[in-house]
Amino acid sequence: MKTSVAVCTYNGEKFLEKQIDSILNQTHPVDEIIVCDDGSTDATVEILNSYKEKYPELFQIYINEKNLRSVKNFEKAISLCTHEIIFLSDQDDIWIENKVEKYLNYFENHPEIEVIASNGFGIDEYGKKIDAYSFWDIPKISEDISENYKVRDTLLKVTNIATGASLCMRKSFLENVIPFPNQITLHHDEWIAFVASLLDKFEFLPEKLFYYRIHAHQQIGGVFFEKNEKSLLFLKRTFGLVQDFKGLSKYIRRLCEIYYRNCLYLELQPHHHQLIEKNMNEIEALYKEKVDLLKRKFPIRSKFLFLTDVKNKRKIVR
Repeated sequence: MKTSVAVCTYNGEKFLEKQIDSILNQTHPVDEIIVCDDGSTDATVEILNSYKEKYPELFQIYINEKNLRSVKNFEKAISLCTHEIIFLSDQDDIWIENKVEKYLNYFENHPEIEVIASNGFGIDEYGKKIDAYSFWDIPKISEDISENYKVRDTLLKVTNIATGASLCMRKSFLENVIPFPNQITLHHDEWIAFVASLLDKFEFLPEKLFYYRIHAHQQIGGVFFEKNEKSLLFLKRTFGLVQDFKGLSKYIRRLCEIYYRNCLYLELQPHHHQLIEKNMNEIEALYKEKVDLLKRKFPIRSKFLFLTDVKNKRKIVR
């Protein structure tokens, strides 16, 4: 399998070289690196050109005439990739040296899977590893609680846990997600992971195969939590793994949010409307199941709890 890497840059001079070097130093070399710069005003372009001079056959660099912002810039970079397997890369993370090898092995052994994401380490601005829980730990936490757990249920019925920094897909899958929706609240990683899960072509690797950098100028963050029992309980409640009052209440609200998110998906992906409507019906049934459980387990407290209804704006559980 030949591989492409889609890299998007914008004023990334501080960490860009570490990211690119980690791609170049893979145990399985990549075949193509497509970089789309979104109008950097620092030394980013100079850094990119220096790599282009060293590896002229490997790098293709494009400078946007106008600022596309992250989602559309990734759409451009991905669309320019020519090889069978496409990796997405941010400008400030670091890949574990055998990341490409691990992903390709999985694709080769699982031809039915078209999109992969993985767990990862957190690091600070100085490259120091952060000992913390993250949303990416949820599959492992869930599997320890339920042997019937499926990661696609998390993406379809709770929230996205696949970050763009870890995404990789077959080029043949692009027709399902390109063009990316031009929605401010919808990021490309969420869109790719949702559609892949909807089509049952997504897999999440529990092994940590990249370092995700947390710093002041990061566009998207908030995925890490202190490694203590309080944070673990918070994560379990958020993902419906604890059936106490707070856990059920939180999960019910989460079901409402993801239901309305599916309404948005339905508008954006009409040719998959039957699958999305099926998922919405399953969310609604799960919502009713959890509300009934809440009322049975906590009859007094539930009478005074205002919950967002799946189909109406507000309702009181009675």
